[in-house]
Amino acid sequence: MTLADRITHHPRPFDPDRAGDAIATAPWAAGPLRDLIGGTAGCSPYLSGLIAQQSDWLQGAVDDPEAALAQTLADIPQIPFADLGPGLRRTKARVALLTALCDLGGVWPLETVTQALTDLAAAAVDACIVPLVAAEITRGKLPGMTADDAASAAGMTVLAMGKQGAGELNYSSDIDLICLFDDDRFEPEDTATARAAFVRVTRRMCALLSDNTEDGYVFRTDLRLRPDASVMPVCLSMTAAERYYESVGRTWERAAYIKAAPCAGDLAAGQRFLDSLTPFVWRKHLDFAAIQDAHDMRLRIRDHKGLGGKLILEGHNMKLGRGGIREIEFFTQTRQLIAGGRDKSLRVRGTLQGLDRLAAADWIARDVQQQLTDHYTAHRTVEHRLQMINDAQTHSLPSDDAGFDRLAAMMDMDTADLRRDLTERLEQVHTLTEGFFAPGSAAPAAPADWGQDITGRWPDYPALRSDRAVQIFRRLRPGILARLAEAAKPDEALINFDAFLAGLPAGVQLFSLFEASPALTQLIVDICATAPALAQYLSRNAGVLDAVIGGDFFAPWPGAEALTQGLSEAMSVTDDFETALNTARRWAREWHFRIGVHHLRGLIDAPAAGQHYADLAQAVIAAIWPIVCADFARRHGPLPGQGAVVLGMGSLGAGRLNAQSDVDLIVIYDADVWGNSDGPRPLPVRSYYARLTQALVTALQAPMADGKLYEVDMRLRPSGKQGPVATSWSAFRDYQQDEAWTWEHLALTRARPIAGASMLIAGVEAFRHTLMNAKGKGDTVQTDVADMRARLASAKPAQGNWDAKMGPGRLMDVELAAQTAALVTGSDLRDVPGQIAAGVAGGWLSAAQGDALAQAAQLFWQLQATGRLLTGGVLDPDALGEGGRRLVLRETGFETMDALEHAMTQISAAADAAISARLGAGS
Repeated sequence: MTLADRITHHPRPFDPDRAGDAIATAPWAAGPLRDLIGGTAGCSPYLSGLIAQQSDWLQGAVDDPEAALAQTLADIPQIPFADLGPGLRRTKARVALLTALCDLGGVWPLETVTQALTDLAAAAVDACIVPLVAAEITRGKLPGMTADDAASAAGMTVLAMGKQGAGELNYSSDIDLICLFDDDRFEPEDTATARAAFVRVTRRMCALLSDNTEDGYVFRTDLRLRPDASVMPVCLSMTAAERYYESVGRTWERAAYIKAAPCAGDLAAGQRFLDSLTPFVWRKHLDFAAIQDAHDMRLRIRDHKGLGGKLILEGHNMKLGRGGIREIEFFTQTRQLIAGGRDKSLRVRGTLQGLDRLAAADWIARDVQQQLTDHYTAHRTVEHRLQMINDAQTHSLPSDDAGFDRLAAMMDMDTADLRRDLTERLEQVHTLTEGFFAPGSAAPAAPADWGQDITGRWPDYPALRSDRAVQIFRRLRPGILARLAEAAKPDEALINFDAFLAGLPAGVQLFSLFEASPALTQLIVDICATAPALAQYLSRNAGVLDAVIGGDFFAPWPGAEALTQGLSEAMSVTDDFETALNTARRWAREWHFRIGVHHLRGLIDAPAAGQHYADLAQAVIAAIWPIVCADFARRHGPLPGQGAVVLGMGSLGAGRLNAQSDVDLIVIYDADVWGNSDGPRPLPVRSYYARLTQALVTALQAPMADGKLYEVDMRLRPSGKQGPVATSWSAFRDYQQDEAWTWEHLALTRARPIAGASMLIAGVEAFRHTLMNAKGKGDTVQTDVADMRARLASAKPAQGNWDAKMGPGRLMDVELAAQTAALVTGSDLRDVPGQIAAGVAGGWLSAAQGDALAQAAQLFWQLQATGRLLTGGVLDPDALGEGGRRLVLRETGFETMDALEHAMTQISAAADAAISARLGAGS
């Protein structure tokens, strides 16, 4: 039957105009199919785009959706490797569109929809693995393997974990994978070589699937479920994995393997590995200890995600929140762990299948199974609708009325009915599942004292896994609790300390450090009482505390030049490139933490913190660049011509970053573009500098054993995303003089040379000065900026009154005016206060206008920098906690949050008026 013949319902168009546009792109659709396409597009901008993009293919697919899906998946192995990335993305778009229409039209049940998405994921992973392994065999990097071994991926297998393993992949899910190889296929002395090859395969596979290109992405990949992910390679031998699970495997890992399934590569080897883990996953005895472990896991998730408390629909997390999907999954998997060792019928992957088997074996009542099955299906349906809107990996309900109206339209429900149904289902799930865990929490305990409901979870945290850690922490615990109780808001401090402790991977060394230095304990308490974001950072990077006990942690700031020298010296004593990059990551983490602590303690203010973060980024890039060039030159020869310069743009160029900032960079090279490099593997000059630039980006942002340094944004280069990542000096000059838009000239007002050839740096600086003097006199500058301002205001509205960055007269608006002032007056100054002052000195701004902009720049930077330190996002006074609010008031100089909010409104209005007076409203 055709898709149209089976439609039972369809969304109502939330956006009639978008619906009409979609129908126009599919003139072949009629009747219910036409209504389905219009309703779908009218509710989902993402699906509207796919309908327009895939209309011709969709016209044939709707005749037999099952056959179309099967053929689309069958075509995946035939995609040439050279076209694999774009080809998989086209396939993803088609499968996503077809499954969405079949889902929204009631044509396919939930199980068919999720299985279609799961089958796509498996086929995509296998399509990457097999040719990548074949290439390693061809290069001789897999000893003993021949071309005949490529079909089985030379023993490499990929395990699908979580929802993919269970055939339950949701609409915009990432995929959790564990990559292993069968080391029995290699001689012992060849295992390390093989592992290195399989690690390369894994990384390239992830890039092929995850990179967000102009064609989109295939699947976001997550490899963190592998054994000891913080230190283990991304692909490890089966022997190493087995040893890990035998020695330190934990309850949550047992639960994860309930759903595990081989999905790509050597499927037989993958199944053999899973079979070997049977004793680990399925204990022979009835394992009631799993109840407490699962309960603690649930509570940790709630605390970490801030999902506790009563049910509020706005923003509620349908996956992790109260009464959500995870509650049903934990309920099911915990019972499977308890009894699955004795009853093999319970060893199934799917959640609904597990509930059915539990009811059949009388582990749960049949009516409970039926209710949870119904709620699970409803929850997953809502989750899919939320994700379909913008292809976002979200599980949260809308936060406003318009969002609920859109969701209701997508589900063809009345908004009030939808709210009522969601509330009833969430509360019923919570009631059905919470009772199962209640006996553990109601067990006899010592007399109640402050925080016992939280501290009772601590023995199960990874940091307290060893007896030694428990012994040390037992001595520390009274003092820690006493200090937490003295905080302005003790309960908030305890919750944040709990999150910090839960995030620690190990405890012995850190607890020993606390014991040796009591001042550290007070520092941790101060952080937990004030800055949850900094506490979370600390739990992931506890090694930075070693720096606190050093003699210079509270010394004056050394400046960018001294920092560059210090990092260069630290990296110079390493043995290889990778070790140098990990050294840089550890070094930068310590300095980054130092800045945050100094700001938190009031040793520096927001402007100083901004300068320090920028100095740190500049030092990292300046020190990293020479070792990246040296490593690249070892393979491809020294830098051709006069070399290259790295320009810091945006906030980095302006010398002001916050705790969460990425870095904007441009690379310019001066060489004959028709030449070649002179090295063992010579490259054309254009390719040389493009690949060198990518090597720099990778060195800065690639996750390694010690994390990453910075996310890098290169969109400010000539022609943006469409332009080459590295630009020749002549092309850069020509572009800026003849083709660049006014906004690109504005960006150059903040361009700062960070690293590179000194002669080229001097040339770039001289050209920047000359260009700005010439372009600032253009007749259209102010009109162009006014138009740009209007577009920014439309595209990026403020997220509430406490948004320091977006909105009229707020930080971005003021910075735009400051850059305009610098361009119009020909000023070389890059910092915001300096550019505003240049605007006044040059007569472009009146003194009063300059004062209005300067006040706004100061206040909103204080709020932006402090907000990013405290919470990592936009300030929310109600969520800050007492300690955070005190820091905000101390930083801004106000007595109350109400007074601060009032001042924000007045100051932004004054700045808005000043900017509008100079620029107008735009067209």
